[in-house]
Amino acid sequence: MITKVTHDIRVTVETKFQELYSDPAKMYFLFTYKIKIENTGDYDVQLLRRNWNIFDSISEHRSVEGAGVVGQQPVLRPKEVYEYESACNLKSEFGKMDGTYTFERLVDGEEFSVSIPEFKMVVPFRLN
Repeated sequence: MITKVTHDIRVTVETKFQELYSDPAKMYFLFTYKIKIENTGDYDVQLLRRNWNIFDSISEHRSVEGAGVVGQQPVLRPKEVYEYESACNLKSEFGKMDGTYTFERLVDGEEFSVSIPEFKMVVPFRLN
C-alpha cells in the first residue's frame, strides 16, 4: 500500500494484477487498484474531479480526466472514509500511475488539489 496526505486528505492505494483477465500473448495486462480516501480535516469536502497519469513501459503516456470517481462525487465529512475500486490495462508487464483529485471545501466553496501517490503495476512473476 502507498499513502499520501495533501490538505488533510489521506489517499491510500493498493494494486493487484488480474491474471485471469489478462492476455500476455495479446499484450493485455489488467490491474485493479483500490483507493481509500479519508478526510482528516475539520471541514466537509466534496470530490469533484480526477486526473490520472498512466505510464506504460512500452507505450505512450495516457491521461484520464473526468468528473468524480466511478460515477460518484462523494461528500466526506471530517473523519469519514470513501473507498472505491477501478482498473487499468497496460500493454506491458510494468507501469505506474499517479494523479490528482480536485476537491471543494463546502463551507466556503474553495477548490483544492489533492495528490494521488504514484503506484506501480508489475506482473508478479517479474518480481522474482
